[in-house]
Amino acid sequence: MAFNFFKKKENKEDKKSKRYKELTVRQVINATADAIVIEFEKPEWELSYTAGQFLTLITDINGESVRRAYSLCTSPLVDEYPAVTVKRVENGKMSNHLNDNLKAGDKIQVLEPMGNFTTTVDANKKRHLIMFAGGSGITPMMGISKSILHAEPDSIISLIYANRNLESVIFKSEFDKLEDEYEGRMHVIHVLDDAPINWQGESGLLNEEMLQKILDRIPNWGNDQTQYLMCGPEGMMKNVEQYLENFGVDKANVFKESFVQGTIDKAEKKTGETAEGQEYEVTILFDGEEYKFPVPSDKSILETALDLDIDLPFSCQSGLCTACRGKLLSGTVRMEEDEGLSDAEKDEGFVLNCVGHPTSADVKIEIG
Repeated sequence: MAFNFFKKKENKEDKKSKRYKELTVRQVINATADAIVIEFEKPEWELSYTAGQFLTLITDINGESVRRAYSLCTSPLVDEYPAVTVKRVENGKMSNHLNDNLKAGDKIQVLEPMGNFTTTVDANKKRHLIMFAGGSGITPMMGISKSILHAEPDSIISLIYANRNLESVIFKSEFDKLEDEYEGRMHVIHVLDDAPINWQGESGLLNEEMLQKILDRIPNWGNDQTQYLMCGPEGMMKNVEQYLENFGVDKANVFKESFVQGTIDKAEKKTGETAEGQEYEVTILFDGEEYKFPVPSDKSILETALDLDIDLPFSCQSGLCTACRGKLLSGTVRMEEDEGLSDAEKDEGFVLNCVGHPTSADVKIEIG
């Protein structure tokens, strides 16, 4: 069965060009030995974002177009120039390329900011944000912290920040400055796996005992005025989630962002299976166009669309960043991974096309 286009190609190309933008690197800052902050010039086009969102960077590496999502570490309410943080990943094609080669004046293609790991800033709010960050998971927390401290004078932040050692702490001096500037409203507790002999802070793993010890030290504003944010390694986030659940914290007040696909306690997906060799036709509504194409059982909806040169939005391709998110209007879809979606999004019928497989013949998905 052939796939179908319902708009003229030139209109489609115009819309495609509008989705892809270009940013110029203003400066590259060495945050640690294995992490950089990429600060961009203000573009001529309107770069609108909310603290906690991410940018998808796209560049050519040895003839291959590679794209990765990196969280913005800046606040649009405070910072003049937008920036992302990129930490080296072992065998990471993009992260190592950027750390080794990027310099001021370079231009890089991006998609407009996306992501749902955000919070609505309101000067009338009075709340306590308790943040749990590990390693590069501090990146979105930095932007969110700046926004809250700047625009919510009655709110406070407690940050529990876990790292391998002191040398690997990203933004240590920046958070020291925030603690001084917003004394009494910003409290940072560092936890190191490998602490130096003269270390006065916490050391060890963020297990139940450590979490209890730390949370006993910070203000208790009650469940109604407290929100919990977490971003970091899977093991750390599982420990925090379990502790908060045992502590009776409402899941509606817990927000998390994952940078890598989880492997711990993966449950079998019960949303239906696609028989080997089976394929179903899928209809995608995107940018005012309608696409129909068959999706085989061994490929995701996104992979099939890209093979057919249908330029749907995507970034991580692992079910985490939600750049490919769409709303299921009819039919059923099985997802290999749904970590990037909140329970509310799942209840509303959102699916991730990069890990989604149709399990019925009437699948229709609207993107955007």
